[in-house]
Amino acid sequence: MAINPEAFQAFESMLHFITASMDLRRYELITLAAAQAIGSTHCRLAHGAKSLRAFTEDELSAVARDFRNAGLTPAEVTMMEYAEKLSLDATAMAEADTLELRSHGFTDREIMDITLVASARNFLSRTLLALAVDVDVPPTLSPELQDAQLAPLASRRPM
Repeated sequence: MAINPEAFQAFESMLHFITASMDLRRYELITLAAAQAIGSTHCRLAHGAKSLRAFTEDELSAVARDFRNAGLTPAEVTMMEYAEKLSLDATAMAEADTLELRSHGFTDREIMDITLVASARNFLSRTLLALAVDVDVPPTLSPELQDAQLAPLASRRPM
């Protein structure tokens, strides 16, 4: 991003406005779901470390390995499934997807913010993947949490 710092600054500014009314836990759950769907080692590791501000290491490991069975609320699981679906195939999204979020109490603004966060993660993750940027492992990420963050990615990649 150093080649075009203005673009990265614009991205960071956009993300700031999207997340201004969103709590860190929600932001990180959406980010992790989108990054997993995309297959982004970069973002799974970076946000694995950042998510430690909102989760214990054990909670985060459970979420990373299988968010559907990690003790999250039904609303959080639905939100992550939405981010995952958007990231896998945005053309498959339908009104039923937003209605499902609404049935879990999300407002129109929250649904928009969830969509924007997942879409922003797609933008940055796909940019890093397209440019074959080297992966940095955050020094604060334990080997156990690193393994948990990467396990779902390894199982989806063909050998």
